[in-house]
Amino acid sequence: MTATQPPLTAHRFAMCFSSTPRGARLARRMCGHRLDAWGVPYGSDAHDVVTLVAAELCANAVRHGHVAGRDFHLLLTADTATGTVRIEVSDTRGERLPAHPSSPSAGGEDGRGLLLVAALADRWGCCPRRSGGPGKTVWAQCAAPGLISPPPLP
Repeated sequence: MTATQPPLTAHRFAMCFSSTPRGARLARRMCGHRLDAWGVPYGSDAHDVVTLVAAELCANAVRHGHVAGRDFHLLLTADTATGTVRIEVSDTRGERLPAHPSSPSAGGEDGRGLLLVAALADRWGCCPRRSGGPGKTVWAQCAAPGLISPPPLP
């Protein structure tokens, strides 16, 4: 009797980037490229939303989570069964937690990026960094219809 594995329903992309504006820009571009490869084409509403949310989270990691000599980490996962993409950006500044965009401390120049994230993402939040070491992970989940299943493993 031969056993068959259920088809994979998730895509995964993970990479560390320098905690600089250039690193954030590269992370955004890599995110866009991965989405297109996963069946969410450039120029589609879902592609634009996920890419913008990822760009905001990466920019925040650089601006508010920067520690000299430390990178930030991007994890992008897509679940074809639910049609959702999850963006996780981890930095090494655990003491600087994001303020909810509606809180009084989020006024002024800061907090506008998270206002966009809150408006565009289906859900978002912050948790301690899971991958070891100090820091936090800010995550967001977005709907992304059109995701294609990954090829089966050999």
